[in-house]
Amino acid sequence: MIIQDIPFVLRDGRSALLRSPRAEDAPEMLAFFTRASGETEFLLSDPETCRDYSVEREETLLRELGEAEDAAMLACLVDGKIVGNCQIAILKGRKQRHRATVAIAILREYWGQGIGTRMFRELIRLAEEREELIQLELTFIEGNSRARALYEKMGFRITGVKPNAFRLTDGSLRGEYTMVKPLTEKGGVK
Repeated sequence: MIIQDIPFVLRDGRSALLRSPRAEDAPEMLAFFTRASGETEFLLSDPETCRDYSVEREETLLRELGEAEDAAMLACLVDGKIVGNCQIAILKGRKQRHRATVAIAILREYWGQGIGTRMFRELIRLAEEREELIQLELTFIEGNSRARALYEKMGFRITGVKPNAFRLTDGSLRGEYTMVKPLTEKGGVK
């Protein structure tokens, strides 16, 4: 699904743009994700994992997302460079098509600038346009208090936890929390 350009202003006054990443953005998207995954242990990937990805694979992914009816990705650009991204994907099974997952990543130097809130507003808007969707879902790693605060601000609530789901580089184990945002006007759980 292609999302038209959405300009907005960061808290510090700089201009930013949300848009669907294009195939030609693949090298920069890979560089962004590799950098973002090295700035926090709270993303599922890490820079080592990112080395397994290729520009060609990323180009294919971006083309497929652009053509998909059940998924979308947004990149946030500041001064022409990618500083954040988010994604929504509707689950495929007939018994699960009322649910969609969302994910987000932002470079550390852009935390606190309103990018996460703006991206989530757009993901929620996309979900609300889909009649079949009644809830959004996400997961986060225990200890990621910044992300949890954003998710709760956007209407998500914790619905479960898997203890010891992740082992961080220091060897410590962390739980994985599941959160759900009901789209209540559609009859979702309140």
